[in-house]
Amino acid sequence: MGVFAGFLKFIQTTMTWPALYGWYHFLWLALMLGGCVLVFCLRKRITPRAVNYILLTMGVTLIVLEILKQLAFGFDFAESGAIISTFRWEFFPFQFCSTPMYLMLLAGIMRRGKVYEALIAYLATFALIGGLVVMIYPGDVFHDYILINFQTMLWHSSMVVIAFMLLCTRSVKFNYRTLLKALIVFVVMLAIALVMNIVVHQFNPDQTFNMFFISPYQPCTLPVLSIIYTLVPWIIIFMIYVFGFTLAAGIVLGLAWLC
Repeated sequence: MGVFAGFLKFIQTTMTWPALYGWYHFLWLALMLGGCVLVFCLRKRITPRAVNYILLTMGVTLIVLEILKQLAFGFDFAESGAIISTFRWEFFPFQFCSTPMYLMLLAGIMRRGKVYEALIAYLATFALIGGLVVMIYPGDVFHDYILINFQTMLWHSSMVVIAFMLLCTRSVKFNYRTLLKALIVFVVMLAIALVMNIVVHQFNPDQTFNMFFISPYQPCTLPVLSIIYTLVPWIIIFMIYVFGFTLAAGIVLGLAWLC
């Protein structure tokens, strides 16, 4: 067996498929809450430089895990033992919850300024919503691969803890300007996802490709929106999507200000 084949078998090691609200799910909820408690206790000791180091380290970690995830999903073994490509476009790493790994890395190496402030505003608000929703209701993110289960839980729980850190350390200001900056980043990410959805559909209309779940050509599978999808035009779904996340991000800032 070659080195790559052995490595592939290792990252495809399986476990019992975790149950929703089972021990594995509760374990990661506890780790997430523990991380938030630790951040709260250390909030006065976490300097702006430390914030950047943490963002950079987490961004690199998530990118490495994403590469391993793509390898685990992108290759498999034929009956003959030969390695075959099984890449599926729906796993392309540009979903809503994928954006923090790029933005954490970018923010971690950037100097402070308007762009930096916009990035951490997004990470403290919109990313928090995405991570928290998945941690509360993982849906279909679990798998029988140990690596994938570890990756997805670390990924989404880190989105919550990082956001909590940015809020606790007052790295972002609690005002409408922060929400506006975060919204600009969100819209940019949405625009990139929408363009990708349209371009891929033009070249391969039979391919399942639905970044941010906002493709005009694919059903929206998000909770609630999946029901509305069959009743209204796509543009209405898109507007509800943007408004819903923006409202949730605004609520996050409001609650942080009250606390």
